[in-house]
Amino acid sequence: MTSSVTTMRDPVTDDEPPRGSLKLLVDPIFGPFFAAKVLSSGGFWIYSIVAAILAYELSGSAFVVGMVSVAQFGPQLLFGPISGAIADRADRRHLLVAGRLLVTAAAAAMATWIWLVGVDGLPGAWPIVLTAFVTGLGYAIGGPAENAMIPALVRPGELSPAVALNTVPPTVARAAGPAVGALVAAAFGPASAFAIAAAANLVFALVVLPLKIQSRAESRAGADMRVRAGLAYLGRDRTSLLLLSGVAAIGVGADPVITLTPSVADGFGQGSTLVGILASAFGVGAGIAFVGLTWLRGRLGLSRLGTTGLGLLAAGIACAGLSPTPALAVTSLGVGGFGMTLALTSLTTQLQERLPDDLRGRVMALWLVAWVGSRPLAAAVNGGLADATAPVVSFVTVGVVVAGAAWLSRPRALADHAAR
Repeated sequence: MTSSVTTMRDPVTDDEPPRGSLKLLVDPIFGPFFAAKVLSSGGFWIYSIVAAILAYELSGSAFVVGMVSVAQFGPQLLFGPISGAIADRADRRHLLVAGRLLVTAAAAAMATWIWLVGVDGLPGAWPIVLTAFVTGLGYAIGGPAENAMIPALVRPGELSPAVALNTVPPTVARAAGPAVGALVAAAFGPASAFAIAAAANLVFALVVLPLKIQSRAESRAGADMRVRAGLAYLGRDRTSLLLLSGVAAIGVGADPVITLTPSVADGFGQGSTLVGILASAFGVGAGIAFVGLTWLRGRLGLSRLGTTGLGLLAAGIACAGLSPTPALAVTSLGVGGFGMTLALTSLTTQLQERLPDDLRGRVMALWLVAWVGSRPLAAAVNGGLADATAPVVSFVTVGVVVAGAAWLSRPRALADHAAR
């Protein structure tokens, strides 16, 4: 069962044929949302990579770097489902704005703290962990609402290109954000990088607030609005559950790009510049995949596109850990990023197309739990395993996990579940 939220558009223009990706970019509603999300996503990756670098410099431990990711993504597990339930009852736009303002405050606080006392004046890495938790809380508040809003930004029939485009900002940010963050931190100090992250999120909030959209869910009479209704839906629709499991595997597969790259760079005798290059290589690969996404979808089909993407992500991550040179590690992470875009776009589009709107906020909250909420556990395990053994063990383990998800999400498995 599917439904959509109607945007506040002129009825005449709503009768026009669905538009493709390029025309959506100049749409007066979707276009500003997209552009602002590019900035906000860049701010997220600038914040994340600089926080990881600082945590490693202050502690020398991959486990502590992992704890920063735990703090940043843990709120998705704790509060995401509740936020999703609220998003199905309240104004999704206001929830998104409130969440991004909280992210802005946390990043600005970190920038101010460092400006006042300097990095050497910080009492260890715990301030970084604390502010990472606050940013994570902001994303938990606004994240489900943001993803549930996507159908409201476009006309009926335009959901697929809109979902694909919605993956571009974080993809572009993965490519540019880590490198920019590392360069800004090296040239002007980490406080400047955190300030840029704060400003980017503030811009996103200011752009989203005046958008003229219907951002409340269209609820069916007598619909169950409790959190557990989203879980009950997944219990009935096993295909959606399988798609979410694949998204969780992508989150696990993406974690080493942040948690383990400082250790990899250290192993090659290099510093923060290589960390930024390694993380950005993953994003560059993800961006290249988007360029050929329409062609690949036409050749492979939406379902097979996801399986192929998971396979490439698994191979790229495993090979990055086994690479004997920085160049080969960079190339391998590029392959992994390419696969991530294919897999995430495929699985998310299939899920959005299946959802009834009055459950969209709660199920997309579970999508966030799967996508970023899986990372705290992955970060803790990856960091601890790397400290106890070697980074290569963590990389290969992650590759095996993602390869297993590729097998479970193959087209025949999805079709079998859909037929039940």
